[in-house]
This record gives sequence, structure tokens and C-alpha cells, in this order.
Amino acid sequence: MVEIEGLDVLLTALNAGETIPGGSPHHEAMHAASQESLRITAELNGRYHSPGEVRALISELTGSEVPESFQLFPPFSADFGKNIRFGADVFVNSGCRFQDQGGIDIGAGSLIGHNAVITTLNHDMVPSRRADMHPARVVIGRGVWFGANVTVLPGVIIGDGAVVGAGAVVTKDVSAGAVVVGVPAKQVGTVPEG
Repeated sequence: MVEIEGLDVLLTALNAGETIPGGSPHHEAMHAASQESLRITAELNGRYHSPGEVRALISELTGSEVPESFQLFPPFSADFGKNIRFGADVFVNSGCRFQDQGGIDIGAGSLIGHNAVITTLNHDMVPSRRADMHPARVVIGRGVWFGANVTVLPGVIIGDGAVVGAGAVVTKDVSAGAVVVGVPAKQVGTVPEG
């Protein structure tokens, strides 16, 4: 793993929700981590890897050991890589894109469908400050199921057991056991007990 100067301090700032000013030392450390992420995901996506090799590459990407039960089908991309946490028995299907600077936590037993996009950064609305970034963690509970082509916006919390239908754009928190669909995602039911 490449040593990234200022990464620990940057992660502390990101996890505290601090604005990252464009051109700042934090911004430079973020860019360096992104280059490392591009290198690792190019290796991941460039040829076949056994499930164990995939886990090793994702562990290198995140900087922490992923559970033995974790599964991912490439291709996969992460803008940053160092702020993703996977629970046990998580499955990430092919084509997913994670913008994880603000933090992504995926609970045990969750299934992330094809081409899911999880975002954790917003740029500043003021044009002169547009390079500034505002991080907000996304938390996905235990046993959540995403259909294909789901998009999750920064700061969203998705409760345990929820189902997010294919193509949904999740702009606000989802209650545990809720079934949501649409753009923006709206609750249309609840997951049956059992």
C-alpha cells in the first residue's frame, strides 16, 4: 500500500463532516488517495481474479481487511477507497461506483445491485467556491437490498432490511423494513415479516 501524506488527518476531517476547500492540503491528500484508488481498481477490473484475490484487492483499497464472506463482482470503482466499510456477507454486483470520501458503511447481509452509485460529496453551491466539497456519510443497514441502477445521495441512512427498487434515486433517509421506488424514492410498502 502506498503511504499517502495527510490521509489520517483528512479522514478525521471527512468523518467530522468538515468542508474540504479546493486547493487545500486536504484536497491534495484526497487527490493522492484517488490516484491510489484508480491504480487498485484498474488491477481489479483489468483481468479475472479469484474471489480471494478480489477480497485482497478490496482490502488494499479500503485499508482494512474485508470479511471472508464479502463478495464483489467487478467492474467496480471508488473515487477514494479509504472510507468504505463492509459488513459480513455483503454482496456488491458488477458496475457499482462508490464516491466514498464522506464515508460509506454497508451492513452485514446487504445486497447491492448492478450499477449502484453511492455518493457522499456535494460541491459548494456558490460558483466561486465550487471546488469546495461537503462530505456526508451514507449508512446502509443490515440486510438491505438494492435493485439495479440505484443512486444514493450524500448523508442518507437506509434502515435494516429495507428494499430499494431498481432505478430509484434515494434523496432522504429510508426507514427499516421500507420498500422504496422511484425518482425521488418514495415508500410504497414494507418488507413482509418472516
